[in-house]
Amino acid sequence: MIVAIKGAGRMARGIGTRALAGGHEVHLLDDDPERAERLAAELAPHAAIAQVQAVADLGDADLVVVATPYPAGRDYVAGLGDLVNGAVVVDISNPVDFTTMDGLRTPPGTSAAEEMAAASPGARVVKAFNTTFAKTLETGEVAGRPLDVFLAGDDTRAKEMVADLVESGGMRPIDAGPLRRARELEAFMFLNLTLQDRLGLNQESAIKILS
Repeated sequence: MIVAIKGAGRMARGIGTRALAGGHEVHLLDDDPERAERLAAELAPHAAIAQVQAVADLGDADLVVVATPYPAGRDYVAGLGDLVNGAVVVDISNPVDFTTMDGLRTPPGTSAAEEMAAASPGARVVKAFNTTFAKTLETGEVAGRPLDVFLAGDDTRAKEMVADLVESGGMRPIDAGPLRRARELEAFMFLNLTLQDRLGLNQESAIKILS
């Protein structure tokens, strides 16, 4: 697949690394083209069987990962208009109120992913990667165990494509259900963030389902 990633920060680096490990071609877009070029150069050593490049637009991407903070990602996708009609769009954001670290910015009964879908009704939005930390994505594992990546979405084929991206990158996809389950995934990650300092985890931990 051609995986377009909007953003050039730590999460873009982590997801880009996993996508390249899975043999996918990675296209990087950022409001600062030079930043995208720098990240492409950093990721190049990981591109053994695929390629990574900075690009100016989505082009013929099979899947778009929006690796920008809330609500910028929602607004970016909405601004694309018809360009994302039918496109698989991955929302990784967590709408945490970082000024207080005491809750989410989204109103009760909705989520950042649902807001993105409402703003871009033609897009096939999937929630994914919001429960993983950037540091752990660089290797795709914690303590020798593959990361669990929770997915939520209403389009079965779109979730299958995201699951393929996850699995090919050496991680385990877990289907959490319809897009409205993003509400719980976002709240779950908020709790996880509050535990990092309390437990001294330094964002190097992972949420793992064991049985």
